[in-house]
Amino acid sequence: MSHPNLPITEVLVVADCWQSEPDAEAVIQRAVAAAAESVDEDLADAEVAVMLTDDAGIRTLNGNWRGIDKPTNVLSFPALQPEGEWKPGDAPRMLGDIAIAFETMRREADEQHKPFDHHLSHLAVHGFLHLIGYDHENDDDAEEMEALEIEILAHLGIPDPYADRAGTH
Repeated sequence: MSHPNLPITEVLVVADCWQSEPDAEAVIQRAVAAAAESVDEDLADAEVAVMLTDDAGIRTLNGNWRGIDKPTNVLSFPALQPEGEWKPGDAPRMLGDIAIAFETMRREADEQHKPFDHHLSHLAVHGFLHLIGYDHENDDDAEEMEALEIEILAHLGIPDPYADRAGTH
């Protein structure tokens, strides 16, 4: 079932709270695969690490890397890319790391009346798109990124995650 264009996705569970969601790794693998299939980029030589953490862990990351002392749902850390072209036999090209916080994600899913796996899929797709260069710092970029997220999630049978909001990101 391997697709030649898909990155290797390693999921690391570093917080016990994730034990209540035994399908989380499979959900993330599926979401990252769908996102990779939807972009026009060769990712066969690439690797992504997804860390499933808790609010305390992501708060530390958010504080250390962004100067924001509070938990958030997802953080992405794109890797610096080496010079030159990847050649067969080279180590996988690291796209970067994604961290997802259980409690914040669970609370958002509950507040938004979304199934846990749908919201987890959305955050995994969102984080992955950040790793490959998408952003939402201005309205045009946000519109482009959100449209792609909606398209990818639709391929997974997940409704538009932005449908219930009043135009804010």
